[in-house]
Parts: sequence; structure tokens; C-alpha cells
Amino acid sequence: MSVQGMAFHQGNKILLKDAKVGVMTHALHYGTAAFEGIRGNWNSDKNEMVIFRLQEHYERLLRGANILRMNLPYSAEDLSEITVDLVKSNGYKEDVYIRPLAYKSHELVANLKLHELDDDITIIVIPFGAYIDNDKPINCQTSSWRRPEDTMMPTGVKLSGLYTTSILAKTEAVSANFDEAILLNFDGTVSEGSGENLFMIKNNEIITPTETDNCLLGITRDSIIEIAQKELGLKVNERKIHRSELYLADEVFLTGTAAHVTSVGTLDSRKIGNGNIGSITKNLQELYFSIVIGNDSIKKKSDYTKWLTSFNV
Repeated sequence: MSVQGMAFHQGNKILLKDAKVGVMTHALHYGTAAFEGIRGNWNSDKNEMVIFRLQEHYERLLRGANILRMNLPYSAEDLSEITVDLVKSNGYKEDVYIRPLAYKSHELVANLKLHELDDDITIIVIPFGAYIDNDKPINCQTSSWRRPEDTMMPTGVKLSGLYTTSILAKTEAVSANFDEAILLNFDGTVSEGSGENLFMIKNNEIITPTETDNCLLGITRDSIIEIAQKELGLKVNERKIHRSELYLADEVFLTGTAAHVTSVGTLDSRKIGNGNIGSITKNLQELYFSIVIGNDSIKKKSDYTKWLTSFNV
């Protein structure tokens, strides 16, 4: 294993410590970048690294890059191959977090015209444990910060500038001794967590905000919808959710690459259900964890190997 770590930067695989940008880089000043968070899960039984939905993450990254008028010389397939090689070069035999960043690399700060700026991409790999403790429900706070409307900032992709709102919301929640923030839209309906999509369960029906409710078009969100329908036979309803509905839900949970599937025990100091991890949330957690690590011990009705990129390190 490389002691110092490796990165893909400016078209080459180099030491992570040497992957740097100048202080005049446009993305540093204006947030003109798109990024992804990709999980590599270590399967110690098979001695394999298992990357979850690698291709789909890069397809979304390129959609974000397109919005920022970037012309990257890579396809999603190219970036997937580069990432597998990079993960192998780092040699980590533990869970990793893969962060690709496509950014306006031009060292020019007095220019607000995207089409006149150079583009580049950097990919880093770091060891990564639990983002949130999934073994217990978390306590959430409705944030005073509102999720931007898509007409203000494209919300369906991961743009760096967009996440300032999420950072303010998360900081506010943790400073008030909560674990996570729930952001509302401008009209007061529910959008998502600071870095996760949101689901609620009422009368055995799973409900989640629609793709037009300014939430990220989450890859884990999409996965959970498919798993809930195929494995548990549950109906998933995408619609607007009012804040008070969350207080009265049987279960609420969050999904994301970093958070996986996380149960919400309280919201604004009100218990959700009985305050414990609900049975449906627990089933989805177990199924999802089993799938992303390539574990065959839990029997599943469908084959999810299409989502996995597995290899020895």
C-alpha cells in the first residue's frame, strides 16, 4: 500500500501530496466545480474492494460538468477505469471514499463567463469509516436555512457552490446538539437532509420528495426505491411532503453515499414513531448493506451485481 496515497490530477497519477492548485484557481473563488462521493466497500471475506454504482456516479458528474459548460476529455467509462486503477494503486484494504472533482482550473478570478475558462478533473481516494452511526437512530433539526430552488442553482447534481447551504445547515444542527439537519423548500415543503435524501413511511407506504422538490437525484435514493419495490414489495410514492407529516410518520430515514441508510429517531425533539429504528428501515438497511458489500448471505429476489465493480487489491 502506498504510504502517502495516490491521486489522479491534471491527467496523471501522482502522489496525493503533490496534487495542488494555485490560489487564483477559478473554482476556489467561485465554487465552479462539480463533484461526486463514491463508496468503495471492503469485503474481507472475499478480500475484494467493491465500488457501488461507479458508472452512474460518473454519469451524474458529467451532467454537472455539462451544466458548468466543461469540456472534459473523458467518458464515464474512462473515469471508471481510471478510478479502479487508482484504488488499486492506493492499496487500501478497508472502506474508502472516492472524490472526483471536475473544476474550472483557469487561474483567473475576474471572469464570470464559464465558456472562457479551462477545465480539469482530480480524483482522490481516502480511507473512510462511518459518516453517521447507522446502528442507532439519529436526532434531526429542521434547519432555518432553505434548500435553494432549481431556478437559483441546479439542485439535481452535485455542484460545489450549492453545498454552502448544506454546510450552514449541518453546522447549525450540530451546534445545537442535533446530529443532522432537514432542509425545507422555499414553500415550506420538505426537500432533503444536508447531505442525504429523505424518506418517510406511513401505513407501510414509502414516501419521498419528488425530483422536482429541489432534492439531489440521489443514486442511493434510486437504489433504495428499487430495493423496496423488488425485495419488500412496497409501494413508493414520490410527492410533496409537508413538515408536519414527518412528525406523524411511522418511520423516517435518510439515504446517501456517506450516510448509507440512517434512521431518524427524533425531529425537532419530537419522536418519530417510537423513536427506535423501524422494522422497514431495518430491513432496508440490512438489504442495502448486504448489496453494497457484495455479501451473498442475505437471500435476495433480484440480482444487483450490475451495481458492483469488484476487484482484488
